[in-house]
Amino acid sequence: MAIVFPPPYTPEGAERTALRDEGYAALSPAAVAAATGLAPADIVGLGIGWDDLPPDEYLRDGGRYRHRRHSCFVVDGAQSRLAPHRAHWQSQDYNALHGGMERMYQPLSQALTSQPAWSRLLAALGALCSDVRDAGPWHVEAHQFRIDTSDGIGRPTPEGAHRDGVDFVAVFLVAREGIKGGETRVFDAAGPDGHRFTLEDPWSVLLLDDTRVIHESTPIQPLEPDGHGHRDTLVLTYRSGAFQGEG
Repeated sequence: MAIVFPPPYTPEGAERTALRDEGYAALSPAAVAAATGLAPADIVGLGIGWDDLPPDEYLRDGGRYRHRRHSCFVVDGAQSRLAPHRAHWQSQDYNALHGGMERMYQPLSQALTSQPAWSRLLAALGALCSDVRDAGPWHVEAHQFRIDTSDGIGRPTPEGAHRDGVDFVAVFLVAREGIKGGETRVFDAAGPDGHRFTLEDPWSVLLLDDTRVIHESTPIQPLEPDGHGHRDTLVLTYRSGAFQGEG
């Protein structure tokens, strides 16, 4: 039987202090609502489109376990706007497996991005980032992921422990169905300190200062020998000044 470590949830209202002091914060769904000013029902209402994600055609390990959409936004104060669709790009310094190539994915659906809660969520997290580090406007890349066990195993982070090459990262756990594994691990980039836990509550979130910590998620497997399962996440990255590859 696998041992599951519960997340060390940051107390409501303490996420800024945790990011400044520890480089990360894990928020319960209730704390997400409090931090963003959104009603829990509005947050849950953002769970649109995960059953309709196209396969990721860029996996260099030959896997078929990842499905994905990607769109870009610019958050400036309380305002957020959709940016022209562009390829996702990371340097090999941050992603040794998939860095250095342009990966063009289908965009997030309008059914999701037209939700009033969507722009409010982006702006609220942008305000949090600005409170921790006086910077912006924030160039946000939004990724919908489904990692499944169709190959017997699914890898949320096939590149291993990494940084994303941005300022801040928010990893929302949207759903876990019929799986084991998917443990989150966060390491101090400049020292031996590390933390491990499993996000299980829908719309809980891991907030990361990407300049200070390294993170990964362990592989997932089906709970039943012949079963299938998946792990859905929404990943939002915040980078000041420009998207990666632009400056």
